[in-house]
Amino acid sequence: MENLRFCPKCGQETLLWNNITKWSCSNCDFVLYHNTAAAVAVIIKHKDELFLTVRNQEPGKGKLDLAGGFTDPKESAEETCTRELNEELGLNIDPKAFRYLSSQPNIYPYKNIHYNTLDLFYQYDAEEKFEIILEKSEISEGRWIKISDIDLDSIAFESQKRFLKSYLQR
Repeated sequence: MENLRFCPKCGQETLLWNNITKWSCSNCDFVLYHNTAAAVAVIIKHKDELFLTVRNQEPGKGKLDLAGGFTDPKESAEETCTRELNEELGLNIDPKAFRYLSSQPNIYPYKNIHYNTLDLFYQYDAEEKFEIILEKSEISEGRWIKISDIDLDSIAFESQKRFLKSYLQR
């Protein structure tokens, strides 16, 4: 965040970051808010197993992840679940099939910018295991893992670790 120093309005090297959510220019009236972004993560459950993906890019490359992603403008969280599972796994799931569980704050580091996110956790109960079509640029593989065998240290994001710790204790 500190690398952004030039004001996009007046061009002067007078852009100031408040270390929380806002850039402002000390030379003109420019203000830019860097607010929290909404994201979803989906627990896909079949009997005593959860479906997790292996990340194929940073952050967390090679670690386990729940399917999901950032919410687009004018999109509900449930629509995001549907879109992301289709993009990442080739699944077509009705938005009504997702059940909201919880939320967790997170920090998503990407190209030297730390994005504050609010991760919304949903569950989808799969009647049977399914074949997937992986989005190889994002995911290297998908795995069904017994709930009792999930290792929280292998999870990519702190928000998912906190969520799964609570989920697994139920």
